[in-house]
Amino acid sequence: MSEPALAIEVNQLVKSYAGMTAVNGISFTLKRGEILGFLGPNGAGKSTTMRILTGYLPATSGRVSICGVPVASRPDEVKKFIGYMPENNPLPDDMRVSEYLYFRGRLKEIPRSKLGSRIDEVLELCDLKRVRHKIIGKLSKGFRQRVGIAEAILAEPPVIIMDEPTIGLDPHQILIVRDLIASLRGRMTVIISSHILPEIEMTCDRVLIINQGRIVAQGTPEELRREVFGHSTYQIELAGDPGKLSEILLKVDDSLQISETGEPNQDGFREFTLTTKRDEDLGETLMRELTNAGFRLRALSRAQPTLEDVFLAATRRSWDVKSEDLKKS
Repeated sequence: MSEPALAIEVNQLVKSYAGMTAVNGISFTLKRGEILGFLGPNGAGKSTTMRILTGYLPATSGRVSICGVPVASRPDEVKKFIGYMPENNPLPDDMRVSEYLYFRGRLKEIPRSKLGSRIDEVLELCDLKRVRHKIIGKLSKGFRQRVGIAEAILAEPPVIIMDEPTIGLDPHQILIVRDLIASLRGRMTVIISSHILPEIEMTCDRVLIINQGRIVAQGTPEELRREVFGHSTYQIELAGDPGKLSEILLKVDDSLQISETGEPNQDGFREFTLTTKRDEDLGETLMRELTNAGFRLRALSRAQPTLEDVFLAATRRSWDVKSEDLKKS
C-alpha cells in the first residue's frame, strides 16, 4: 500500500472553550518533506492547533489526519507518526542526556539493536556529543532546546511539530537550530511556530499566518508579499532631467508609479521611489533604459518587504475586517 502524498490534512478545524472560539474553521494541507512556518500573535490559536494535531487535545469539530490516519478516532496511532516539542519543553533535570534519549527511545519502541546507533546519530546531528554524559538540569537553555529536538526526531517520525524551538536562545544557538531544522527538509514534514520571523523566512518552504483563530494569509514568502502588498518597490538615485523621467520609465512598465523622495543634493542627484504591479525583476531593464537616455545612475535597489512586514500587514488587515463586521452588527 502506497503512502499518502499529504503528511497533514486539516479541514474546518474548530476548538471552543466555554463559549470562546480559539480555533475557527482552519483548513490547510502539508506535503511530505515540507517545512511550514506557523505564525500568529499571542493568543491567535497556534499552540491549540498544534496540540490538536498531535492528538493531545480533542477538537470541537472538523477533521485532522496525519499520514492518512484520522487524529480524532485513532490518536494513539497518530502519536507514533509525530515528534512533538512543546513550547515549554518538559525535560527531567536529574537524567543525563544519553540516559534520557535511551529512555525515550524505548518508550517509542525503537529496537535495542538500533537504539544505540540512532542515539549517536541524533547527538551528532544536534551537536550534543560533548554533553551526552552531562545531567540535563545543569545544561544551558540552548543545549536543553537541542535535547528536546533530538528527542523529537529520535524515532525518525514522518512529522515533526515544534512550538517556539528557538525561544530564549542567543543568535549563535538560533543559527544552529535553524540549520538543524533545515537539514530535515525532504526527510520529515515539519511545522515550526516562532516569533523570530527572519528564521522562519530562511527556513520554511511555506508560511501560514493565523489571527483570532482564523487563517489570514498562507503561501510562500514571495506569494505572501504579492498577496498582501500587491506591488514591488524600487529605490533609485540619479541625475538628469526629471521632466523626461516619467516618459522613459513608462516605456519599461506602464504600471509604474513614480514619486520623488528628496530634494536634489549638491551633485544634482535625486532619489525616487518606483512601484509596479509586475513581479519580475526590472532592475537590469531600468538601468539600461535610464543610462541610454543620458541619466547618471548612482544607485538602484529593489525594496523587498520582509516577512515581518507581511505578518504585521496581514494581522492588521484581519483586525480591520473584524472591526468593520462589529460596526455592521
